[in-house]
Amino acid sequence: MELKFSKVERKGPITIVTLSRPEVYNALHTDAHFELNKVFDDFSADPEQWIAIVTGSGDKAFCAGNDLKWQAAGGKRGWDKGGFAGLTSRFDCDKPIIAAVNGVAMGGGFEIALACDLIIASENATFALPEPRVGLAALAGGLHRLPRQIGLKRAMGMILTARHVSAKEGFDLGFVNEVVPQGEALNAALRWAEMITKNSPMSIRASKQAIQKGLGVSLEQAIEEQREYPAVKAMAASQDFIEGPKAFSEKRPPKWVGR
Repeated sequence: MELKFSKVERKGPITIVTLSRPEVYNALHTDAHFELNKVFDDFSADPEQWIAIVTGSGDKAFCAGNDLKWQAAGGKRGWDKGGFAGLTSRFDCDKPIIAAVNGVAMGGGFEIALACDLIIASENATFALPEPRVGLAALAGGLHRLPRQIGLKRAMGMILTARHVSAKEGFDLGFVNEVVPQGEALNAALRWAEMITKNSPMSIRASKQAIQKGLGVSLEQAIEEQREYPAVKAMAASQDFIEGPKAFSEKRPPKWVGR
């Protein structure tokens, strides 16, 4: 597939997806959403790719959200089943996804980051859900993910005021994992991804799925049902389940298969 609004690079088992509409601070429109949905479909289906990193083109913006100028000019709206950027409604991907936020992450851009498993932010990153200022609401997951990730009152404080939050405050609030110097977000995200690749990809997928499914039910139910989750069952049936203990006993690095 020819990519017009994004770029994809693969470094071993790591897929780097760059939102590439720098002329509008990487704001997204319908065609970009459908393109990115296919990009993440391909990532999810590729057994050789274990982790994805999402970042923005340039050094000013991760993603400025919905392309309001496109919308105001009569451009059609909408996205594929994966949601905004192919990510915000993607609930069936058990592979880790990291946001390398290298600038502004506004509205849908912040919602993309919240849909990722980790957020690495450069010092110049800024986060907000400013939709109420333009008569809209953060309906691509932001209104639901932010309270779950930082607590109701803190989320209400951001959402109802539509205020901007710095990378440092995002770290203090708990939705940012690490703050790095400007220009270093992608390198830091790669460092996190490489640490993850040292672990069994089957175990990582089982862990992510168990967390996501478990948060939707009581603790008792989550513990009782977790061994029946598909990714947990796949881990237990995988070669990695044998290789890990064997490598430990032989005092050598494991050779993960990851399928």
